[in-house]
Amino acid sequence: MKPLSKIVVTIGVCVRNCEDTIRDAIESVMAQDYPHELMEVIFVDDGSEDGTLSIIKEYANKMDMKVKIFHHKWRGLGFTRNVVVNNAEGEYILWVDGDMKLPKNYVKRQVNFIRQNPRIGVVSGKPAIRCSGNLVTLLENIVPVAYLAKYEKEAKNLPGTGGSIFSVNAIRQIGGFDEHIRGSAEDIDVVYRIKSAGWIVSRSDAFFYEGYEETWKELFKKYIWHGYGGHYFFHKNRSFAKFYGMVPPISFFVGLLFAITAYKITGRKVYFLLPFHYTLKRTFWCLGFIKAHIDGYGH
Repeated sequence: MKPLSKIVVTIGVCVRNCEDTIRDAIESVMAQDYPHELMEVIFVDDGSEDGTLSIIKEYANKMDMKVKIFHHKWRGLGFTRNVVVNNAEGEYILWVDGDMKLPKNYVKRQVNFIRQNPRIGVVSGKPAIRCSGNLVTLLENIVPVAYLAKYEKEAKNLPGTGGSIFSVNAIRQIGGFDEHIRGSAEDIDVVYRIKSAGWIVSRSDAFFYEGYEETWKELFKKYIWHGYGGHYFFHKNRSFAKFYGMVPPISFFVGLLFAITAYKITGRKVYFLLPFHYTLKRTFWCLGFIKAHIDGYGH
């Protein structure tokens, strides 16, 4: 008889072209104070064209926890995340992006939180405030921080995968990630379906450190991509989709609300540039949405 796995949590690391940041992400996983014999790490490289895969293999030999490595030609995040789902031995999957860093108690806190209630399907964490970086990085970082500070328990946004812990039973019950999604939004889509299936989606107070874009060009590419994936999600989930917050004129006032909250938190006047930043990135998002519509993606 095959012995039962004692793995409690699977760390899912799905990456592509992350050679500049993946070392810090892996080292933060290795430093976790949760028992390493109860953890496994599954790396999935989605067709990297840089040294990402080599770095993963280098660190795998140093890790004192179970490690699995998969790699394939580019297939998109839906397919790539399902590799983790299909091979996970843990009761839970905690997703770590290639540009993230976890405090050493992060896994322990997320596992303890999700175990409070067997009907919890997803628990997100909270991005920490960055105290340094250029203008683009500072503005991009403060938006999710200000949103959660402003709305707290009333926050209605669906969490992404980065830093979130998922019940394996919940994600397998709804059939995993949608592999037809070629842009982003595979994470929002899966959380929406988990919640629609009756599972609880919650948020803990555990903080993680996330990487952010450093140039306006990178920001442009990111939100074109998000808008492209958003088109698929909005057409697939019309009962949930709320497009009005993405419209640039409205985005300016949303950004102003975030600016006021950010100033109250930090006392830094630089955040009063948020209305312009938020309007700009939502304009990029709309361009990506329009491109997907022209391409027929999501219809």
